[in-house]
Amino acid sequence: MSEPPPLRRNFRFQMLWIGAATSELGSTLTWLALPLLILAVTGSAALAGLVGACRIATNLLISLPAGVWADRWDRRRIMLVSEAVRCLSMAALAVVVFADRVELWHIVAVAVANGTADAFFRPARDTAIRTVVPAEQLSLAYAQEEARGHAASLAGPPLGGLLFGLGRVFPFVVDAITYLISLVAVALARVPRRSEDSTRSRKSGMGADIAEAGRWLWRRSGLRAALALSLIANLVANALLLPVIVLVGDRGGDPAITGVVLAGMGLGGLLGAAVSARIGALLPPGRLILAVVGLFALAVCAIALPLGPYWPVVPLFSAMVATPAANVVLRVLVATLVPEAMMGRMTSLITVASMGLAPLGPLLGGVLAEYVGSTGALLLLGGGLAACCALAAGSPALHALTGAVADGRDSGPGGTDPGPGGTDSGPGGGGSGSAVAGSGSSGAGSGSSDEGSGASGAVELGREAVGER
Repeated sequence: MSEPPPLRRNFRFQMLWIGAATSELGSTLTWLALPLLILAVTGSAALAGLVGACRIATNLLISLPAGVWADRWDRRRIMLVSEAVRCLSMAALAVVVFADRVELWHIVAVAVANGTADAFFRPARDTAIRTVVPAEQLSLAYAQEEARGHAASLAGPPLGGLLFGLGRVFPFVVDAITYLISLVAVALARVPRRSEDSTRSRKSGMGADIAEAGRWLWRRSGLRAALALSLIANLVANALLLPVIVLVGDRGGDPAITGVVLAGMGLGGLLGAAVSARIGALLPPGRLILAVVGLFALAVCAIALPLGPYWPVVPLFSAMVATPAANVVLRVLVATLVPEAMMGRMTSLITVASMGLAPLGPLLGGVLAEYVGSTGALLLLGGGLAACCALAAGSPALHALTGAVADGRDSGPGGTDPGPGGTDSGPGGGGSGSAVAGSGSSGAGSGSSDEGSGASGAVELGREAVGER
């Protein structure tokens, strides 16, 4: 059998990647600009958090039915419509900002529209990548995906802060344009329209389809333990942005400095993506998750040290270096082992399982920043996550999450039943299968997707976990 061409010559994947890289750069602009806009309009960090909570809650509520439809419908059309909705909603926001008529309900409407579009786009794109990339090249593809997201996180926040300082409308105009570019790239990628057995899946009801994916996931106790830890990590990660913004402002930083601080996550993640294979080989997936989440908890506490407005760059950078290794390992396992006909459902189901508390994150972060101060908020968030990580360290199921998938069975406890199609998930996360939590944006349309970030998956540090593009 002939070798597949190098990944760099895979036109379909590269078009998907270019579109995602462009749109994610736009998203990271608004990841910072949206909270700054809400603070400028309302003066309330709590309201800024509430808008972020609306977006994430919308995404989670729609994720499960969207995952089922992604397994049944034309995935290419889903992706095109989703990008069109996100482009138009962001353009509409730019218009009202330019006219100086923006009100809170406008931003909430954009949050709901983008959260809905993200819920459909993510599972469709996850399935599309699996259909256009050979199995033996998935590791390289996901490493390239990781580099894309972190490069956007590096460049986007400083650029977003700079553009917002020049004029409030500029970040939102740029974001709308990047969605348009992504739409064109998806069209050029000529993604296969649906899986071969999608017709058969239409014969069952939506509830039965979701239940089938739920049974498949429930049989993997190691994965369940990882999702329980990621549930708390995502709550903290989605609460982090507003306290950091307030802290930098309290120390005399302007929006440009805030952007530089947040870029520390992108720089750390970009370096981590380059060495992800080496780091991923050091520990089995379960212990790797514990180590990365523990490092994240310590970094959150360290941000509060009174060392000036630029100091948060150091702990944010440090927390992100190890994250891509866990993300790549888990995403490859899931993409390889989950039956294609179930990928949409599994992407959405694991997103819901790991992100159930995430809608409370931006609201929690905003309330804590407003009523106990940014330093107190960071110490409470980091300390709480560290305590949960210490409890999770005693879980035998999580330690047994080794990644061994001999005979198509999970090596962890309770994982002896093969999943549908005779395969097991192994220790991977689902769908976007990211291993470590996202620093969720509290903004409406900032969803950094893996298409992926990912968003995108179990957890994804440094990027919004829901609505990964």
